[in-house]
Amino acid sequence: MDGSVTSTPAVTTHPARAALLLGALGVVFGDIGTSPIYAFRESLKAAGDASTEATVLGVLSMIFWAIFLIVAVKYVVFVMRADNGGEGGTMSLLSLALPVAGRLQAVLLVVGLAGASLFFGDAMITPAISVLSAVEGLEIVLPSVTPYVVPIAAAILVALFAIQRRGSGAVGFLFGPVMAAWFAVLAFSGLFHLLRHPTVLWALDPRYAVAYVGHAGGATSFLVLGSVFLALTGGEALYADMGHFGRAPIRVDWFALVMPALVLNYLGQGASVLADPAAAANPFFLLFPGWLLIPALLLTTAATIIASQAVLSGAFALVQQAIQLGAVPRLEVRQTSDESAGQVYVPQINWLLAVVVLGLVFGFRSSDALANAYGIAVAGDMLATTLLVTTVAIGLWRWPAPLVYPVAGAVLLLDVSFVSANVHKIPAGGWFPILVGTATLTVMLVWRKGRQAVLAQRDKDAARLPAFIASLGRPDAPLRMRGTAVYLTKQSEIVPAALALNVRHNGVVHRQVVLLKVVTERVPRVPDDGRVAVEPRTAGFSVVTLTFGFAEKPDVMSALRSHREEVGFDPDEASFFIGRETPVPSVRPDLSPWQEALFGFLTHNSATASDYFLIPAPRVVEMGTRIEL
Repeated sequence: MDGSVTSTPAVTTHPARAALLLGALGVVFGDIGTSPIYAFRESLKAAGDASTEATVLGVLSMIFWAIFLIVAVKYVVFVMRADNGGEGGTMSLLSLALPVAGRLQAVLLVVGLAGASLFFGDAMITPAISVLSAVEGLEIVLPSVTPYVVPIAAAILVALFAIQRRGSGAVGFLFGPVMAAWFAVLAFSGLFHLLRHPTVLWALDPRYAVAYVGHAGGATSFLVLGSVFLALTGGEALYADMGHFGRAPIRVDWFALVMPALVLNYLGQGASVLADPAAAANPFFLLFPGWLLIPALLLTTAATIIASQAVLSGAFALVQQAIQLGAVPRLEVRQTSDESAGQVYVPQINWLLAVVVLGLVFGFRSSDALANAYGIAVAGDMLATTLLVTTVAIGLWRWPAPLVYPVAGAVLLLDVSFVSANVHKIPAGGWFPILVGTATLTVMLVWRKGRQAVLAQRDKDAARLPAFIASLGRPDAPLRMRGTAVYLTKQSEIVPAALALNVRHNGVVHRQVVLLKVVTERVPRVPDDGRVAVEPRTAGFSVVTLTFGFAEKPDVMSALRSHREEVGFDPDEASFFIGRETPVPSVRPDLSPWQEALFGFLTHNSATASDYFLIPAPRVVEMGTRIEL
């Protein structure tokens, strides 16, 4: 097999293909595309001596081979083959890996959720460090702007989060031309210095990286490796954003424009430092002559704003997938494109990220300080991705284990090296993404455990549906009233709690009763001809199953209207009965007290079933019940 599960439809027209390529530039590559602003500078600072050719060429060689092996080979060539119906990202990869994980399913679930949790840490730090690093460039030409760097960066970020509601597609096509210009500037500014000092091309020889590691020693090499990793941040966003534009446009953009531009710029920075070691203080901005510095600063600021878009789009897609897979509570998810199902906006997550990002800007106050917090979250996510894609390669793609294990082992060694190289950053700021990741993982695990406990308690004493239907023929049976009642349920063989409560309190059963199951499959999208399944029962009862993919908005009313003849009723004339469970403490709890408190908070703040499934409020009847945890 070629490794893909269900590929996205091919783009058939040249204008559409060009639009996707341009849109992908504007969304997907902003993060990794702005790494040259600070990655080489921080790497030289970690090396401690930028005056020797061995140091400059050694650091450059490490950067080049890290980009080539991790981003180009691992992510663009291999990981993006895990195309789950066009969707990418940790949750999508997890949904492929779990069915073939066997006895390791529980372990891989935690690994996948941990990787997704760490991605949120990255989604918070990337906007802060990117925008701060660009605004700090103003200090080169306007030293008086220093006191205003933080407020300017904060104002830019507020504007960025405010436009997210327009959707990644609109934002991408708005930002695409800017990023095309950005990568052109990266390439030509680097090429100019490269042609003046072509000896820097020796850095493409991996022996320079090996020689530097041997010369610098273990401690210094690990410090440098932790900073070199900054050149890779954003690599995971290429896979996370795959659902927005498809695999092919991202691959074409990467190999045709993005990677060449990045390599040329890093080589140009190295050539500049070789010519003048003082340029190591800010090698990126000193690539430009004084008369070009202001335009370069303006373009850099625009590019760093766009850099934040890559992780924000990936975060929205990941949250939507996590909701559908039952890993987090239901939140409002807005579809922002009629053409691409992968383009979504999650308001609560957007503004939560906005608050935290602004807190980081005002708390750390410089890109140098934030560089210490950056890296370890991305490295952890990359490590989780390697474990998941290895499982997929062997269990789903059926690649031979003797071929997979040596390659996976080599990549795993690189991932572990990068994680280890970032450990020293924990006291200086690395604790933040770890704290975010731990908190997010805790929320996911407690939510899953709490939902399992609620469903088990709710269904424990529920009556069996066949027996309930049979009882309707007895003399003391509840009255049958006209109309159609739709009860949302998880199981088709027991009486829904809302139906039992309706009979207990009102003593009636509608003449037509539909038990509606909404199922989320581990595929991104379900074709319309597989959306609905109807199972008729006796006495006017039927079980209707609506199936959605994890990347789809579960629009129940739209699906029922489209299949009105199949389901046998008009959804606009039916009453929808929804059970709402309120968790309360139990004498013998399934959850510890702190887990009960957290689960109760999450339940209280999650979207209602009617809002999430887009069922109009006038057609909804809520039946509340208390569930002991």
